[in-house]
Amino acid sequence: MQLWDRYYIPHTVDEASELLAHHAGQARVVGGGTDLLLDIKTGHQPHFPALVDITHIPEMAQISQDGETVVVGAGVTHSQVVASELLSARATCLVESCGVVGGPQVRNVATLGGNVAHALPAADGTTSLVALDAEAEILKDGQRRRLPIRELFRGPGQSLVDPAHDLLIKFWINLSGPGQGSAFKRIMRPQGVALPILGCAVWVGLGADGETIDEARLCISPIGPVPARAESVEAVLKGRKFSGSVLDNAVEVARRELHPRISKYRATAEYRVEMIEVLLRRAVPLAFQRARTGEATPEGVGM
Repeated sequence: MQLWDRYYIPHTVDEASELLAHHAGQARVVGGGTDLLLDIKTGHQPHFPALVDITHIPEMAQISQDGETVVVGAGVTHSQVVASELLSARATCLVESCGVVGGPQVRNVATLGGNVAHALPAADGTTSLVALDAEAEILKDGQRRRLPIRELFRGPGQSLVDPAHDLLIKFWINLSGPGQGSAFKRIMRPQGVALPILGCAVWVGLGADGETIDEARLCISPIGPVPARAESVEAVLKGRKFSGSVLDNAVEVARRELHPRISKYRATAEYRVEMIEVLLRRAVPLAFQRARTGEATPEGVGM
């Protein structure tokens, strides 16, 4: 079975864009191909006359620091994210989420951009990028744009970025500084298809006393049709010294306000509500501890 007619390997963003324009919607961007090629083989995607491989474009395949910001190319693999000392120390939840995607072979080729571009609300890397309040740089209608990560998502599997015409180029992430920390925890099915039941990414920023949570960002997915912040839970944490009772209140609000749907592939809605509590009790204290101590060693990576 022939999966494509032409396979291009451009070396610049402009070259990739020109190839997409030349094929007028009949080409498709490919990174690691771990989802796309399987979809083509199984008939969930049509045969494409051309594929445009973006993994050899330098600015899309690198991790670089720009002051207190880290720039992660959309073609960076999950293994590259996990191996980054900078991300491990100062964007820890992203390393933890990328470190549990698939197995080593998948992580070696699957890209962070592909994780986001598929626009699935359960995507692990996406969950952490939302909690980190990342921005995405895209090329759309011939213009580069930089916008909040959450603006990319239009619905399950529906993205602002059209892979037949547009490019997702890179992500901009503010690095955690003193008094800031993050964590990611996931619960998944142990048998069969490795689908996450729920994932939870948490970022917190502490006040001058090192105990009060001044800012908090949480993303628990999949809850709705697009990745979203759990703002009602964040509100319970903000402005309070972290304690067991504050965590109890956050859990209570989460159980009342968050409404995951039943999924025949994941779990019942009732079970997933119970798992929200489990995840919050694991991730929030860990993010707080990292913010307070300044020490962060990613957990569960590669397991």
